[in-house]
Order: sequence, then C-alpha cells, then structure tokens
Amino acid sequence: MITKNKVENRLRLKTHIRMRVTGTSERPRLTVFRSLKHVYMQLVDDTTGKTILSVSDIDKDVRDEFKELKGQLAKGKRVGALAAKKALEKNIAQVVFDRNGYLYHGVVKALADCAREGGLKF
Repeated sequence: MITKNKVENRLRLKTHIRMRVTGTSERPRLTVFRSLKHVYMQLVDDTTGKTILSVSDIDKDVRDEFKELKGQLAKGKRVGALAAKKALEKNIAQVVFDRNGYLYHGVVKALADCAREGGLKF
C-alpha cells in the first residue's frame, strides 16, 4: 500500500531539486516523470516557462513502436533515445537533467543513459 509519506517525500525532494536546477533557452531542463505504466520526458525553458519538447510512450506518432516493448525499462530507453533525436533536430545539444524527485536508477537511469548515447550532454 502506498502511504502519504512516500508521495510527500518525493514531492519534498522534487522541490529541493527545483531550487537548484533551472533551464534556459540555450540549456533547457530535461525533466522525467514516470507512472506505473508510462514514461514521460519534457524539455523546459524555465526563463519563459515554456515546454520546448515532450516525448512519451503514448504519443500518437510513436505509439506503434512501443506496443511490442515489454517492461518500463525498455520504454524508458526508447523515450530517452527519441528525446535525444528530437532535441538534436531542434539544435539542442546540452541540457540540465532533472530527475524530478525519483532515485537515479532503473527507468530514470535508463532514460538518461540513452539520451546521453543519443548525443545529449549533461
């Protein structure tokens, strides 16, 4: 059973991370959100408050690629690779990584590693 303390602890970590991690238009913030079934990623410019790019496993244009994948780790790897590809198309090579209060292992680590392999620097 998930208790309030677990959710509150992640939100507390998230706010402390956001105090130090900010994104600019030259170096946006790559933020990760994972639910029990899906993985989401956004590139955010905090100076203007706009989302530059978003990638998830439920996007309409890539939904068919994710149907044959099993497990959230495989989805995280594919989302990281797609994020790097789309960011490089928009001439974004450097980002600031925001793990959004999650521990840096599993899906979050897989997404970050594949984004690095795809060409993003952080």
